[in-house]
Amino acid sequence: MIKKLDDERFPDQFGRSVRALSDYIGLGLQIAASFAFFVFLGYWADSQLGSSPFLLLFGVMIGMVGMSLILINVVRSANKQ
Repeated sequence: MIKKLDDERFPDQFGRSVRALSDYIGLGLQIAASFAFFVFLGYWADSQLGSSPFLLLFGVMIGMVGMSLILINVVRSANKQ
């Protein structure tokens, strides 16, 4: 009887786990993409203008601000729920 109840709950718990995992993977990809975009943009601008490493460092800072904004939005939406 107990084993049967656990077997019935497994798909429901597994589905919730997969959904939560996909949310975290999506968040990680958003953070990585926003950071990488601005770092590569700074690197490219430095290579075009010959101002190394100033625009790369500026890109790193902008990327960190972007990551922070994404995390703030996620925390706010999690607090509302």
